[in-house]
Amino acid sequence: LAKLNEEIRGKLKDLNDFAFSHGKIPLKYKYLIAMAIDASHGASEGVKALADEAIKNGATMDEINEVLRIVLYMAGAGGIYPAAQGLKNLK
Repeated sequence: LAKLNEEIRGKLKDLNDFAFSHGKIPLKYKYLIAMAIDASHGASEGVKALADEAIKNGATMDEINEVLRIVLYMAGAGGIYPAAQGLKNLK
């Protein structure tokens, strides 16, 4: 994106920093929420990146699995399959 438009990349980074700033909700939960949204939108690469960040911030595989139950309920197979693809190599 930086090659296409540095200004847009900068705005996206600012937005990312704003969304994932420290606040009342612990970061691991913010990343788990974002992971669920990406799964429901079919963004498997986003699922992987956000799950990695959630784990770095203290999330467990049990918590990730509970989020997947919510994804299944809210988005059905259209959310679970991208989530499974994104999480297949998660350690």
